Amino acid sequence: MSIRRLPEHLINRIAAGEVVERPASALKELVENAIDAGASRIFVRLSAGGTSLIEVVDDGCGMDAAAMALALERHATSKLPESLWESGAIEGVATLGFRGEALPSIASVARLTLESRPRDGEGWTRIIDNGVVAHDGPAALPPGTRVKVEALFERVPARRKFLRSPRAEYAACLDVVRRLAMAQPDIAFSLEHDGRRSLSVQGGESQAQRVAALTDRALFDNSVAVDFTREGIVLGGVAGLPTFNRGVADHQYLFVNGRPVKDRLLVGAVRGAYAEMLARDRHAVVALFLDVPTDAVDVNVHPAKTEVRFRDPALVRGMIVSGLRRALDAAGHRSARPTEAALGLWTSEGEGEASAPARHPGESWERPVGQGALDHGETPAFAAMAAGAGRAVRDYRPTFFTAPPQARAEPATEPVPSTIAHPLGAARGQVARTYIVAEAEDGLILVDQHAAHERLVLERLRVGLANGGVRSQALLLPEVVELDETACDRLEERIAELSEFGLDLERFGPNAMLVRATPALLGQGDVIGLVRDLADELAAHDQALSLRERLDHVASTMACHGSVRAGRVLSVAEMNALLREMEVTPHSGQCNHGRPTWVKLRTQDVEKLFGRK
Repeated sequence: MSIRRLPEHLINRIAAGEVVERPASALKELVENAIDAGASRIFVRLSAGGTSLIEVVDDGCGMDAAAMALALERHATSKLPESLWESGAIEGVATLGFRGEALPSIASVARLTLESRPRDGEGWTRIIDNGVVAHDGPAALPPGTRVKVEALFERVPARRKFLRSPRAEYAACLDVVRRLAMAQPDIAFSLEHDGRRSLSVQGGESQAQRVAALTDRALFDNSVAVDFTREGIVLGGVAGLPTFNRGVADHQYLFVNGRPVKDRLLVGAVRGAYAEMLARDRHAVVALFLDVPTDAVDVNVHPAKTEVRFRDPALVRGMIVSGLRRALDAAGHRSARPTEAALGLWTSEGEGEASAPARHPGESWERPVGQGALDHGETPAFAAMAAGAGRAVRDYRPTFFTAPPQARAEPATEPVPSTIAHPLGAARGQVARTYIVAEAEDGLILVDQHAAHERLVLERLRVGLANGGVRSQALLLPEVVELDETACDRLEERIAELSEFGLDLERFGPNAMLVRATPALLGQGDVIGLVRDLADELAAHDQALSLRERLDHVASTMACHGSVRAGRVLSVAEMNALLREMEVTPHSGQCNHGRPTWVKLRTQDVEKLFGRK
């Protein structure tokens, strides 16, 4: 069989198979063109999930008739600057598109109507029906461009039958517009599907406002700002508090140089940053914007341009982990506010009907008086306590949980502690031997004593590691822990690392380990259970995780064994000591598994329960 050149229309269809996989792919290319054209407003209209109609209207620079004809040819682009034209250094392109494949590819598998008018010229229209020019002539329209794609894949049944339902295709289109709008807060976006407006955002918003508007309004009050720079790479965006999480990872938005990407490296870095702060089946809510020098990233990996390749992936991953953890450290004891529906509030009025307490728009559940949503400023009382945080950690002794408990709440022998001076209030009692009840200036605070203390112990372990190791307490009689031989081998390989936590182990025959000392801050705990759990953790994560991540798993397991248990009766002094340490400890708003350690009932919520408001 002789070798022949493929006809032009077949070449376009093959290219369309790479660029236009589904309606969302075509929509992405059209909206990116509108952004590159300098539009300030972009309107999108869909029908049947984009399979019947995709229409994108913008107020950008527009095109004249000659430019429109050239734009519909393969590999014709206006986005490669003259300085890069001769050298071919496409890695220096700063626009979203540059390959010149989108419009001709779409026109080869659909009926495409392109109308455009430059600000100082006349309007023109050109219609391409599955690769064939059907109309070419003048048109009346305002400055800008209107692109209409109809009957996508109608004449390519092999492709059309693989499309999903209109609802699923619409969901993919909505996700595309949401991600592009998130990266361009200065542009107004509007999306309409089958006559119903489903997305509308105004231009000129801040990045945090745009992210919250497109994801969850509550994110604005339950997130921290990310701002980190290293070696010419800038990381910005917002990161949800660990307690503000989701059951799936579809609320993680990642951008490189303003381009939405789906990259395993970045997703893995986010997971690593939230390690030990989230349960394994929960996922963080983040929107991260990474600005990388153009010569340090390759965006030409795939025609769809959703994949990127970094010159130094280890640097990028480490930067994301460090930037996120630094931002989360600044959150202190903050915790996400649960909704009233989740709390299950009701009143005694109206046959026990549910009643959602009123909430002032934008008010955060946990925010101390005078502290903004994304502001890391401190109240004077909070600053005074934070000043002694390092000393409190260094001078820690496991004493304030060792005194014999007297009662669930003791009679006051001294003046009642003030609730104004402390963000988490003053302890008033204990419920079900598990939850501390504290009174703050503006409401009641409930604290899960085990979850809170578990986080405090974990943070002390981390501080001890950073300062050269955790102090150990020698056992009067060494403890022998019997394990299977492979578990003993894993522990023996990590004896040096475990000694940094204050746990001194020694091999004691083929099937046993000898424990000579335990971390001092854990007090008297279940040594055998601790060593067995550590062996299980190493078996599950030893090979898959880095040293730092392995140490975090070990610290988390030790913290669980060293924390006060639910069912333990605490004195008022012990409760207040726990509250004060929570206020100066990073991440104390959530336990090691990502669950909240405290929640707050505002005074007006309580009054509503009793019909006072």
